[in-house]
Amino acid sequence: MPPAPFTVAIAEEKLATIRQQLELSVVGYAPDDDQDWCYGTDAHSLAGLRDYWLHRYDWRLTETALNRFPQFKARVGETELHFYHIRGPGRACFPLLLTHGWPGSVYEFLEVIEPLSAAGFDLVIPSIPGYGFSPRPPRPIGQRQVARLWRALMVDVLGYRRFGAQGGDFGAGITRALAQDHADVVAAIHLNFIFYLGSESDDPELAQWRAQVSAAMARDGAYMRLHQSRPQTIGLVLASNPLAYAAWVLEKFNAWTDSAPGGGNRFSEDQLLSQIMITLVNDAAISALWLYYGSGREAPAKGRIDLPTGFAAFPGEIIAPPPRRVAELDLNITRWTVMERGGHFAAWEEPTAFAREVAAFFNTFR
Repeated sequence: MPPAPFTVAIAEEKLATIRQQLELSVVGYAPDDDQDWCYGTDAHSLAGLRDYWLHRYDWRLTETALNRFPQFKARVGETELHFYHIRGPGRACFPLLLTHGWPGSVYEFLEVIEPLSAAGFDLVIPSIPGYGFSPRPPRPIGQRQVARLWRALMVDVLGYRRFGAQGGDFGAGITRALAQDHADVVAAIHLNFIFYLGSESDDPELAQWRAQVSAAMARDGAYMRLHQSRPQTIGLVLASNPLAYAAWVLEKFNAWTDSAPGGGNRFSEDQLLSQIMITLVNDAAISALWLYYGSGREAPAKGRIDLPTGFAAFPGEIIAPPPRRVAELDLNITRWTVMERGGHFAAWEEPTAFAREVAAFFNTFR
């Protein structure tokens, strides 16, 4: 069946339940010497967000923003997918697939839709199964399984024979899986995050970078190990109260971003709460963690990616990228751009620079 148009319209009863839970929630205490988020989520910041949430935030404004662009739902096999599909002007637009990660959603791409569409791209922006408005799968799935769904969406549902793909965080892994498993329909890929390299080279710079990644994970990766090994344990806690979920992800939105000019968080309270609420109104706090579990248990794609690959290095990224020469052990890098500002949530933080970079790379594959 063809894709069905979709509009975000959350029932008032759902919003009232979240509000009631939030009103009953209590922000805990912090050590006397807590400063600069050194122990994790800052209690004072969480209390301020709770107050804003209760007294000033308006979900209906977020719905209006989400509904600015055409959305659809389509069934791919046994899986129902939500996605944006925005056609660029004219008949020669190049199709481009954009994929988010955790704890994100399609919301982070809203500000790049108009510039990329105007630049001559057909945009497809899906919600990963179990995230946002894509219903959860019956069990955890991995990034390669998502890549297979993306291929079917682009080729079988939307009729594209060849397309480009871009991603960061989980989106980067899914995009790499598309390049490795589905190179017959993918023209090129662009990444803004490199977390792993599978090369067996004894290159000393590769070993040094892997040691840096291991050190970063030892310092800040406890959340990932929990998601990968016991997603239900933490997931049930996060789903039990909206403030609990906010506390879990607020640290990531703070630590994984480049600081705003003059210091402070990159995002406004409305932006943070919109991202948080997209998960909560869809009961996705648990299912969004399943991708960690599923990805850790699927056979990894192996071999060098030969498709042309662009990479944007944002200075506030949680893990510094490897040197270009080292990345080229795994990837056919044809464009490497060092960005001036931005972090892990690149499209959300720096939409203008992100759109310009992505358009410049994919313009060569029309």
